[in-house]
Amino acid sequence: MSAVDFGYLEGFLNGDKAVVLEVLELFRQQGAVWSAGLEAGNPDWRAVAHAIKGAARGVGAGALGDACQIAEFGGADDLPQVRAELATALAAIEAYVASGGNP
Repeated sequence: MSAVDFGYLEGFLNGDKAVVLEVLELFRQQGAVWSAGLEAGNPDWRAVAHAIKGAARGVGAGALGDACQIAEFGGADDLPQVRAELATALAAIEAYVASGGNP
């Protein structure tokens, strides 16, 4: 099973592959910014986890959204799981985008 339910996003966007790919590309670009903010030394890491949670759920990355929710209300020791789920989701998105939306 993929880290991202691309069918969810495709359904939400009525199968418009161009828009799906655009949304996923924006998610990928934002991923680098989010990664930098997921450090315990960042006083705003909870806000970063919250932002990722919404975006992740919006694109169908449920495990990432769940990890973010746990971290948002948990502690900094939950951040490694968020970073791992983010990396997994970004890899799945990269593969999907590289295939032109044909997994």
